Amino acid sequence: MSQKVLVAGTGISGIAAAKLLLSKGGEVVLYDGNEKLDPEELKKKFDEGATITFVLGELKKTDLLGVELAILSPGIPTDAPFVEMIRETGIPIWGEMQLAYHCAKGRMAAITGTNGKTTTTSLTGEIMKSFYDSVFVVGNIGEPFAFHALETTDETVTVAEVSSFMLETMTDFHPNVSAILNITPDHLDRHKTMECYIETKESITKNQKEGDVCVLNYEDPVLREFGETLKDIKVVYFSSLRTLKQGFYLKEDEIVYNDGEKETVIVNIHDLKLLGRHNHENVMAAVAISMNMGVPLEKIQKVIKEFKAVEHRIEFVTERFGVKYYNDSKGTNPEAAVKAIEAMTRPTVLIGGGYDKQSSYEEWIASFGDKVKCLVLLGATADKIEATARKAGFTNIVRVGSLKEAVEASAVQAQSGDAVLLSPACASWDMFKSYEQRGTLFKEYVNQL
Repeated sequence: MSQKVLVAGTGISGIAAAKLLLSKGGEVVLYDGNEKLDPEELKKKFDEGATITFVLGELKKTDLLGVELAILSPGIPTDAPFVEMIRETGIPIWGEMQLAYHCAKGRMAAITGTNGKTTTTSLTGEIMKSFYDSVFVVGNIGEPFAFHALETTDETVTVAEVSSFMLETMTDFHPNVSAILNITPDHLDRHKTMECYIETKESITKNQKEGDVCVLNYEDPVLREFGETLKDIKVVYFSSLRTLKQGFYLKEDEIVYNDGEKETVIVNIHDLKLLGRHNHENVMAAVAISMNMGVPLEKIQKVIKEFKAVEHRIEFVTERFGVKYYNDSKGTNPEAAVKAIEAMTRPTVLIGGGYDKQSSYEEWIASFGDKVKCLVLLGATADKIEATARKAGFTNIVRVGSLKEAVEASAVQAQSGDAVLLSPACASWDMFKSYEQRGTLFKEYVNQL
């Protein structure tokens, strides 16, 4: 890949893509719309003498002279004006994940969906590591695939968490096993319509062929219908609500696999360290993926019993004065936040609010029932959420200006035997760099109480 390539974005994905291209002998034009960035600081991220040019601020057509390929970081909208300009020149546009896939070897399991991706990807990765020698867990989970693409061999198994943003820029991306966990409204500020969002998620299967597998949630009507359209690839369903003639399902307290002839008990849910029905679905998906990637059942059973919740996803933080604190900063949309409320077994003080992704909050508020005793609100969506809550008759609302104030106010509202749950139902970008930063600060403030 010795051509001249434009890489847009100087975050972790952009830097990873640029380094991969340079290692393959390419010449890189690294672009970022933030003109205040320091080129000298960016240079320090690369080896001395690297064939790289920095363009900050406005991208001009002259900057594209000789460029044969453009790589977009996933956070950049594909309809941004400079992207439209690139498209008009006829330069192919890829994402960082697509670039890495193009350079990598081995087999791939790719996981998408609105909620549960990180837990399922982490668990699947741990299962793969218990059996295979060369395993990489990459993608939206925080580790760019581009950092590891050249370390892969024909024996490597890569487990990728793939966001809808990443799928927008895929061309020949071809997982051996794909999984779509669920589809509920999210990122409509970017995708504009649910139809577009659904189509983007389902595109994870577009290059799969005979011999490949797609794992789908039978209880998601969109995915059930989609599965019926997949004629060439094997479809494996999982369900937490009913018995299936074939597939994985929850039968009383056990996760069971039916191969079409007999049932095999995978695990009793009380032997798992993961809370809630949504996590039982995540386990079923991970088991389905792993079995279809050739991992023996006994290896799978050992790992799923030992696996703990991932950081920022209904993560137990500590207990203070009889109050348990949970960090669900990864609950960045209402559907994910509903799952966290459902997993609580105590009266709950809920911290919510954040960046507005044009979500609606009626179903989230409706899920409070008798469980949520107080709602502590902050962030750009606070007014919208408060109005929705009051319209639904929920009035015990506390408004705060910072996350630290939210933790302190929650500690005041909570009594011994209660829980405090950070599950914002919103993205973090109005006040924080990421949901990880939000969750980490929450834990710090809780431990300072």
